[in-house]
This record gives sequence, C-alpha cells and structure tokens, in this order.
Amino acid sequence: MTNCRCFEPFILAAAFLAFVLFGMGAYVDAADQWQLALEPRTWIFPRDHGAHPEYRTEWWYFTGNLKDDTGNQYGYQLTFFRYGLRVRPGSNANAWSVRDIYSAHFTITDVRTGQFLMDERMSRSGPGLAGALSKNMKVWLFDWKAKMEKNTIFLEAKNNELQLKLALKPRKPLVFHGDRGRSKKGSKKGQASYYTSFTNLETRGRIQAKPNGPQISVQGTSWFDHEFGSTQLSRDQEGWDWFGLHLSDGRDLMIYLLRKTDKIINQESSGTIIEPDGSFRHLKLSDFLVTILAAWKSPKSSGQYPCKWRIAIPSSQIDIIIFPLVPDQELNTRQSTGIIYWEGAVAGKGTSGGRAVQCEGYVELTGYAGSLGGIF
Repeated sequence: MTNCRCFEPFILAAAFLAFVLFGMGAYVDAADQWQLALEPRTWIFPRDHGAHPEYRTEWWYFTGNLKDDTGNQYGYQLTFFRYGLRVRPGSNANAWSVRDIYSAHFTITDVRTGQFLMDERMSRSGPGLAGALSKNMKVWLFDWKAKMEKNTIFLEAKNNELQLKLALKPRKPLVFHGDRGRSKKGSKKGQASYYTSFTNLETRGRIQAKPNGPQISVQGTSWFDHEFGSTQLSRDQEGWDWFGLHLSDGRDLMIYLLRKTDKIINQESSGTIIEPDGSFRHLKLSDFLVTILAAWKSPKSSGQYPCKWRIAIPSSQIDIIIFPLVPDQELNTRQSTGIIYWEGAVAGKGTSGGRAVQCEGYVELTGYAGSLGGIF
C-alpha cells in the first residue's frame, strides 16, 4: 500500500533523492557550496531542532515501541527527509520555486497479529505541500507532520488505513553522538554528519493499526534522531545496520555499522551508550561486537537480512541478544526514495552491569535488497 504523490516538475529528482537520502551523497563538489560537517558544532536550541538548509541532506526520524491498555504491542516509524536541490534560490525565485524535495515514511507494526503496514510520500517544497522551519522543529509533508512545542513533540500521520497521533516528552536530555555531535562516516574530508537524539521519550496517544480498525490508546517509549550534512558515505559503501535500544535498567544504546561492498566494516562505525541519568559515552568500533545469529529472506524482494543479533560491550558489561518482533518489517520505498530496506521493532534480553535485563527498540538495515538507490 502506498500513497506517493509526485509532481511532474521534479519526478527526475527522485533518483537524486534516493542517492542522497540513503547514500547521503557520496561526494559534493566544492562549487555546490553546500556546507560540510568539518568541525564540532556550536549548538543552539530550539533552533537546531529545525531545518538546516545550508546542508544538502537532513532527516527527522521517529521510532517507538508502544502498548495498548490490554498489553498488545505495536511499533511505529515516522520519518521526514529533506534533500536540497540548490543552495540558494535563483534570481526569479518565488513561493513555488523548487529548492528542496521532501519524502516521508510511515509504518505501524501490530505484534499480536504479525501485520506490518507502510506508506510513503514525496513532494516538492511549497505552500501547502511540504517544508520545515529553521527556528524550531516543525516539518510537514501534506498532513503528516512533526512539531515541537516547549518540551513536547507532536506527531501526526494518517491515510485511509493507518493513523497515528502521539505526544512525546523527553525523559532524558539530548544526546550528542560522536565528537560533540559530529558523527564521522568516513575518513575523507566532510564525510560526517551532525547527529543528535532524544533516546528516551515518554509517548502517549492513539493509533489505527489496520484498515477500518478502531482508534487505539497507546503508551510507550520513542526514539528521535535528527541528522544533517552534505556528504557522508564513500562510493564503496554497501549499506548500514543501525540499532536504537532501550534496556530495562534505564540504559539506552545506539550502534551503527557501515558495511563496505567487500563486506568489511568501516572503521568509522561507532555508537553511544546513554546511562539512566542521561550522561552518555561515545563507543568506537573496537568497544563493541555485533554478531549475526540468524538470517531472514524476504519473500517480496528476496533480500537476505540479519534477523537475530548478539551485542556485547565488555566495558559496560552489556551482553544482549535481540530479534525482530515481526520478521517481515521490510519497506519498499522505491516510489519515494528508490530503495528497499528493513526497519522494525525488536526485543531481547541479556545482561547489563552484571544484572539480567530485557530490551526493546528498533533496527534499520539497508543495502540487503539491492544497492542504495542503484547509484553506487
């Protein structure tokens, strides 16, 4: 099921969108004059929750694990992407001039029934279509939107079959990944992004999880990633594996593994461990070990995805095993971003600090069902 709404003047730009949103722009020519993530940033909030049009690519990424009043489990994803086509408007620019393209993905996973439904949209920027403010978080694509008011983030998305209306409040302070928010993705100049997260958001609201289904009151925990930059991945990048996990002892964990086409893991792969009090520590690739324990083959794309992992962080006494709550949480977003990828709700258990823990969260897997937009 899709609801992709594209406009003729920028259908060709879909290929570029796939390239930059999921390949994050292998290279940017200096003549383009896009800013690069070269040094740690001086952050200013709430302004930096908003758009950064001086950088080519940006995303606002929400995922969450929810339960209804009877204990049934759900997962959701709502993601907004911005891709800049030009650094500044032309001399004849007006409200309808195309500077940015926006794309959005929306999913709900019903763990009890095993059902996974998704939708995607794409539009140019423009009045009533899509956009993002620079002074605070407010991003929209038609009637899908995310906005922050004081300390609460409000999410809305719906179509004829799915609906989501949630309020998210941080339980922990903002996290700055990498070096004070500059997250390296490669060894070359500019191969980095600025990357912040609210890793633990108290979540309440309502969802509709199936066609003609009821409105369901839910509560749980969400994760928000905000990332922007102009060039990140190298041409030999195959894809990445991203983990965002909540442990029952109050710790949160983010890890990303960048996979090269020769199957070697990029040394710039890293992570962040967030303690119950909100303090956090950067993890180098040598600080953790991710072992794949099983695989799943998509009946739709024939993509071969990992589907069970062991994550060990000896310095933090973390040793956990995680697995998908529903095997098939694969998104076919070829109408908006040009790729097929897997992103879904996971759970697991193990030990942390020498004590038994449960965990839940989300995992994203790209590059297992074809290349990142077919560009590299």
